[in-house]
This record gives sequence, C-alpha cells and structure tokens, in this order.
Amino acid sequence: EVQLVESGGGMVQPGGSLRLSCSASGFTFSSYDMSWVRQAPGKGPEWVSIINYRGGITDYADSVKGRFTISRDNAKNTLYLQMNSLKPEDTALYYCARVGHGLGYRINDYDYWGQGTQVTVSS
Repeated sequence: EVQLVESGGGMVQPGGSLRLSCSASGFTFSSYDMSWVRQAPGKGPEWVSIINYRGGITDYADSVKGRFTISRDNAKNTLYLQMNSLKPEDTALYYCARVGHGLGYRINDYDYWGQGTQVTVSS
C-alpha cells in the first residue's frame, strides 16, 4: 500500500523557517518524481515545487522561488521542503504528492497524496 506521510508543519512568525518532511512507503520511492502542493483556506490546490526521481532536477513556483528548497533522500525514502523567509501568504496545508504521469505540474498528474501538514505564518 502506497503511503505518504507529511510532518514538520507548525506555526511560525513571518521571516521564520520550517522544514517539511514526507516519508514514503509501499513503492519504489527512487523511481518517481515528487511534488509539494499546498492549499490555502478557501483556495484551490497550488503546485509549489517538484523534484525528479534522482534529485538532480528541481523547479519552483514563482511565489516560492529563492525561499524554498526541495530535496530528497532516496536511501531514507523521504522528501523534504526547506522553507525560509516565510510570509503570511504561505499559510496553507502542504501535501507531498507522487507524480503518476505527465510532467508533474498539474493536480491531475498526481496519483497519490499524503494527508497534509499545516503551516501557519502569523505574528
């Protein structure tokens, strides 16, 4: 059974940092591109970042570029998202998602999602 379990969310002041983790099991993690997706209250899902199966290629939404860093440890079956210089508009439920098909930038490209971890940026 494929499982994705996010952790590391919490409440932080503007300008602060958090590191999200996504622990994967039930499939060959090193064979799949992975993405982070977030959903703010009252809004639709928003793609945040993607990393290819080897970890050598990454991409970011313009809204987080330069502040967030995606990475993975295939030996530990874990995906990460380092978030720095957090802003109130980064407040959302953050999901990791497995890219099942396509390029991995669209919601329909994902075949498995985690349950999400809440990030709240507020003073």
